[in-house]
Amino acid sequence: MSSTSQKHKEFVAEPMGEKPVMTLAGIGEVLGKRLEEKGFDKAYVVLGQFLVLKKDEELFRDWLKDTCGANVKQQGDCYSCLREWCDSFL
Repeated sequence: MSSTSQKHKEFVAEPMGEKPVMTLAGIGEVLGKRLEEKGFDKAYVVLGQFLVLKKDEELFRDWLKDTCGANVKQQGDCYSCLREWCDSFL
């Protein structure tokens, strides 16, 4: 497994609050804007989708690809970021 990015470490280190969607690991400006256009403007809204999909990696990756065009690395980074956050805070 690849090492986690600084962005990932910062995200999982504290409660999510009102963080923008682009604070999620794997979600940069382009994907962030695509997600915002579809109503996923905050990290917690993406977390909601993650939970609706029962934290299922394959379903979440497919959703992220279909929703904003995330590539495999971006999908994995975002999934592992949310998974680790859930393990710490839920």
